[in-house]
Amino acid sequence: MRLCRFDTDRLGVLRGDMIVDVSSVLNSLPAERWPLPTGDLFIASFDRLHSVIEEAALSGVPRHLADCALKSPIANPSKVLGALKNYHEPADDADYPLSTLDRDGLFLKASTSVAGPSDGIELLPGRQHDHEVELAVVIGSWCRNVSRERAMDHVMGYTVALDMTVKGTEERSQRKSLEGHTILGPWLITRDEIADPGALGMWLQVNRQPRQRGNTRNLLNDVPRLIEYASSFFTLYPGDIILTGTPPGAGPVVSGDTIDTGIVGIGSMRVEVR
Repeated sequence: MRLCRFDTDRLGVLRGDMIVDVSSVLNSLPAERWPLPTGDLFIASFDRLHSVIEEAALSGVPRHLADCALKSPIANPSKVLGALKNYHEPADDADYPLSTLDRDGLFLKASTSVAGPSDGIELLPGRQHDHEVELAVVIGSWCRNVSRERAMDHVMGYTVALDMTVKGTEERSQRKSLEGHTILGPWLITRDEIADPGALGMWLQVNRQPRQRGNTRNLLNDVPRLIEYASSFFTLYPGDIILTGTPPGAGPVVSGDTIDTGIVGIGSMRVEVR
């Protein structure tokens, strides 16, 4: 199943080049009061709602994909975690040496940095902003200290991530946490549709010029290992995002650029820079 959030927080299911509006399903979400539970309420309820969504998709109103403004498919992640230099290929960026998970760990991005492809990217004046295409893993259920062998049981699905970074001397978490600097999309694809997250090709181009190309088979630390490691430090909640790292070729963008990026088997998205 491919799920998207579009326009004014509508919920959709992708069917070819059409989006079927199944927003009526959201009425089945539990009514919550303050203090709200941690995590994304829809993702936490997905297993229970799966059959209801499929039924709603049979009678929902279809819309042409091109006519829909795609938002981040994850509305309320409690945290965004990222892996550093997690590819076997030599890195182009000499600012940081090739590292391993055990030595350098993960970095955090503010959840307010999450946006969708239709939101675009707003640059800070006078600063360099670099693009990074990544596979994003979406956690589907609460976990802590989960083993590698059980890690995938807690994955709800995957989406394409455009991880933007402001170059500079500030802490990495600050330079990566500007609003709109974690673009997720174009939709969320459920785990059952991806046979092997460790064999996915990805690409990125700016103004139709190739910048990045890679494959998750070259990850230094694969998805189960990243979940195992992350859950040894943090409680992972439904809707939490793990960015798995970017292949070589990360580079700058300027106002007016158009970024096209995608992952084979998941989808592609276009993002405008301003």
